[in-house]
Amino acid sequence: MVSPVFSDDPLAGHPSALRPLTGDLVAAVLAHRGYPIHTGPGGDPYGRWDDSLIWFLRLGAAGEVLQVRTVAAPTFDIERVPALHAFCNTWNHDQLWPKAFVHVDDGGRARVHGEVVTDLERGVTPHQLDRLLDRGVSAGRRLAAAVGHLPGGVPA
Repeated sequence: MVSPVFSDDPLAGHPSALRPLTGDLVAAVLAHRGYPIHTGPGGDPYGRWDDSLIWFLRLGAAGEVLQVRTVAAPTFDIERVPALHAFCNTWNHDQLWPKAFVHVDDGGRARVHGEVVTDLERGVTPHQLDRLLDRGVSAGRRLAAAVGHLPGGVPA
């Protein structure tokens, strides 16, 4: 893949210069890639791939930690949680990205989530961020597809 050429703020400047991870930089890189992105109630960007959601979050005291979090679409009865844990343990053993885990909501429905987390305290170039976001999306989509084949899932 060819490195994207950025000329508009916040992407202007030398392409190999490290810059702080900001919400504007994340949004600009996602827009440059052409991803269909929306903004959540807290201002965090997210997109929908197939039926699953992928969130692009900045964590840490200064927002220097990038988390690409996938929420797989199918929901499961609480009785399926042990099988979902087994799936996640196998996934985490066999796959580098994303880390998979089970979340049970207040209504008693279980979902598999995945996350790719990168500490960018020292900064990031637009090209590096483009790669991280793209890999987070592709890994999250692989996880969501695998979860879609699990028995007992109800489409969202």
